Amino acid sequence: MSDEASSGHGSVRPALVQALLAVVLLAAVGVVAGVVWEWLWTPPTGVVVDHRWTAVDEASLRGQFTATGWYVVVGGVAGLVGGALAALLLDRAPLVTLAGVVVGSALGAWLMYLVGRALGPGDPVAAARAAKEGAHLPAALTVSGASPFIALPTGALVALSLVFIGLSAAHRSSGADPVA
Repeated sequence: MSDEASSGHGSVRPALVQALLAVVLLAAVGVVAGVVWEWLWTPPTGVVVDHRWTAVDEASLRGQFTATGWYVVVGGVAGLVGGALAALLLDRAPLVTLAGVVVGSALGAWLMYLVGRALGPGDPVAAARAAKEGAHLPAALTVSGASPFIALPTGALVALSLVFIGLSAAHRSSGADPVA
């Protein structure tokens, strides 16, 4: 065992555990954010015309874009909370925490989307093919484009940076030896 400790392998395992914990934390935050995203969003209603889903009016068209807006808001807040928690709870090796937060927040953003979609209404285009003429169907919970998916990772990295900088400044002002 002393050969393992002297070769540096003894410090690899705690670092891997720390990185894994950061990934799991941010993934869990993403799952919860997906539930919140679906809960906050109100699906607009469309009508079946010629076996196609069509927005009823202008408000329904606008309602389709609120899903993206709520995804960005919820993802950003979730990222801030998850990044701050990771920074506060997993501060033993900051670069390892950073790597875990990068991977975990990307996974969390994807899980947020999957959970929200699974909890939200199904695809109205597919449902309209089998629905009666004039039937009212809710829109699906989805996002427009790829850019909303950076909300959760951006929030996580901002919070992580702020906490690490704040803790570093507090450490310096307390007179603690930064080398020790």
